[in-house]
Amino acid sequence: MTEKEKMLRGELYDANYNEALIEERNRCKTLCQQFNTMPYDATGRRDVLDAIIGSHGTNYTIEPSFWCDYGYNIHLGENFYANHNIVILDGASVRFGDNVFVAPNCGFYTAGHPLEASLRNRGLEYARPIVVGNDVWIGAGVQVMPGVTIGSNVVIGGGSVVVKDIPDNCVAVGNPCRVVKVLK
Repeated sequence: MTEKEKMLRGELYDANYNEALIEERNRCKTLCQQFNTMPYDATGRRDVLDAIIGSHGTNYTIEPSFWCDYGYNIHLGENFYANHNIVILDGASVRFGDNVFVAPNCGFYTAGHPLEASLRNRGLEYARPIVVGNDVWIGAGVQVMPGVTIGSNVVIGGGSVVVKDIPDNCVAVGNPCRVVKVLK
C-alpha cells in the first residue's frame, strides 16, 4: 500500500519523507503561491483555484491568502466564502456544505501526529476528515481539528478551537468549543 493510500484511509503514513506526497504538496503550494500573488482583478485567478480545489459549486470565493496541502481533498458547496488567511491541511477530506461563510484567519486541520515521540520523529502522521454542514458561519480565528463534524445551521464564535463534533442548530464558542445556545 502506498503512503497516499494510507493517508486517505486514515492510517499512519509517512508525510515528511515520502517523495510522491512531497511532490504533490509542492505542486499544490506552488499553485497557492501563484493565486496569492496574482493581482486581485487579474483574469485567471479562478482557473488557479479550480486547479487546486477537488470539487466545488458554481458560486464560491476564496480570498488570498489561501494555503492547503493537496487541494484535491477539499470539497466546497454552493455559496462558499472564505475571507483572508484560510489554511486547510487536507490530508483527509474537508467538506463544506452550501452557504458556508468563513471569517479571516481560520484553519481546518485534518493532520494529527502520534503521541509517541519515536513515531513522530519518523515523520508519521494521520489524517481524519472534517465535515461542515449547510448554513454555517465560522467566526474569525477559529481552528477546527482532525475528525470534527460541524452540523448545519451553526455559528462558531470567533477564536474557538473545535475539537469535538458540534450538533445542528446551535451557537458554539470557546476553547474547547461548546454549545452555548440552541437555534430554532
